[in-house]
Amino acid sequence: MTEQQPIAVLGGGSFGTAIANLLAENGQHVLHWMRDPEQVEAILATRENPRYLKGIKIHSAVVPLSDLAATLNACQLVFVALPSSVLRQVLQPVAGQLDGKLLVSTIKGIEAHSFKLMSQILEEIAPRARIGVLSGPNLAREVAEHALTASVIASEDEELCLRVQEALHGRTFRVYASGDRFGVELGGALKNVYAIMAGMASAMGMGENTRSMLITRALAEMTRFAVQLGANPMTFLGLAGVGDLIVTCSSAKSRNYQVGFALGEGLSLEDAVERLGEVAEGVNTIKVLKDKAEELQIYMPLVTGLHAIVFEGRTLNQVIGELMLAEPKTDVDFIPTTGF
Repeated sequence: MTEQQPIAVLGGGSFGTAIANLLAENGQHVLHWMRDPEQVEAILATRENPRYLKGIKIHSAVVPLSDLAATLNACQLVFVALPSSVLRQVLQPVAGQLDGKLLVSTIKGIEAHSFKLMSQILEEIAPRARIGVLSGPNLAREVAEHALTASVIASEDEELCLRVQEALHGRTFRVYASGDRFGVELGGALKNVYAIMAGMASAMGMGENTRSMLITRALAEMTRFAVQLGANPMTFLGLAGVGDLIVTCSSAKSRNYQVGFALGEGLSLEDAVERLGEVAEGVNTIKVLKDKAEELQIYMPLVTGLHAIVFEGRTLNQVIGELMLAEPKTDVDFIPTTGF
């Protein structure tokens, strides 16, 4: 009987750690690569990742290590859970080792200067790799604590989707497949922006009606934007669209929500990010998204308003006030007309 090939997880943050544990609990042997050798030593000594998932025991089948070349040599299926800002820097030097690999991005971000999604960057670095995206309402700590969770693996490569479903499916984690990789990935990146606004609204004591209005108008706005770029609008009615938007805009466990909450309490952006101690991808996405929306002339008042709050000194009350005075639009953009 041949020995099972290990699965790689790249990135020692909270979600990378949660996915590594999940794979191990499903009987997989996992090589968990991280950039910091001291973090590797700490996990080997304590079987915990105290920097990101304090109190969660790391499964014995997860092997933390800092040798990227050795990790890639040993694995065919690779989950990429790095911060978006370092993706190129980390993987470009080992591009030759990525040929033919199954690369699954779990990163919810957009590259600033190119407006490329993370799977598009992976394609650029490794044109002969097979690419997929894992996205959905997947708060890392809840995944690690075995809360019932569902996610979406999106790829045009059906075999890749099946392989990921087999690896991740378990008693508490369910994986659905989608062929709309672009829409699924774009939904995961866009919702981070709106979670910042939701966190601010919560910190300022705004009502549940207000939060509901913000979430549903956010869904309309992000769908409008994504469809203009070629995504399927129906994708945004699923886990990677409305599902991810709801949890990110409603939970204090969401990093982007936490940054927004801190801003709502009066902290500066720098202090809010420092308090979090992790990457909140939505902060980087605000400027990029506003610039792209203006370039394409897509109506995105929430993004424009959030940019004004975070970078131009406006207040949330001012922005919502202007939103309420704006000319009413249709509630849902993609309902077919019937002639009535």
